[in-house]
Amino acid sequence: MRQDCSDTMSRIAAAVGLVALAAVLAIAVAVVMSDSGSHQEPQQKDEPVQTWKAAVVCFSETGNTERIAREIAGIVGGDFVKILPEVPYTAADRDYSDSGCRARLEQNDPAARPAIASDIDLSGYSTVFLGYPIWFGDSPKIMWTFVETHRLEGKTVVPFCTSGSSGVGSSDDHLEAVSDGGTWLDGKRFSSSASSSEIRSWVSGLGLGAAA
Repeated sequence: MRQDCSDTMSRIAAAVGLVALAAVLAIAVAVVMSDSGSHQEPQQKDEPVQTWKAAVVCFSETGNTERIAREIAGIVGGDFVKILPEVPYTAADRDYSDSGCRARLEQNDPAARPAIASDIDLSGYSTVFLGYPIWFGDSPKIMWTFVETHRLEGKTVVPFCTSGSSGVGSSDDHLEAVSDGGTWLDGKRFSSSASSSEIRSWVSGLGLGAAA
């Protein structure tokens, strides 16, 4: 009888022990789960997508316009593209003192459209900066070639020029007139010595986007 009682007590104790162990394990699992939930890594937010892309296209023979264009490209994170004439200009071609120089003859000829060496693909750009020097009071006729042979409709076009003394004049209006459309902003004239801060200030004032 005593043996039966002892066996019963042992079984009860074992059962109590198992219940207690199960309770401890349940509590431990709950704590681990709670701790894991409170230390979840924050979800990364998608970076904003830039909805516009700029090409900075320029014609430059002395390097002044190219310097400005490269600065603009760096500011807006755009692609720099240089217009190259099929027949390169020589120093004599640009001799202002020669009334028969190539540049003067082209500028005085309404039909002159100097050929461009290679095509420039603008299909992936929503904004196009157009840079050029002022030749005899206007944009070089090779710029007219470019505008007439490239699709600008649906794009924002930002003309800028360099000159020693002349302003932008009507050069931007003349280019817009021979284009197939687009939203043309007012042209900007820079001197050859324009500072980086002056260029950046102008670009920022255009309100084109965060990259500007």
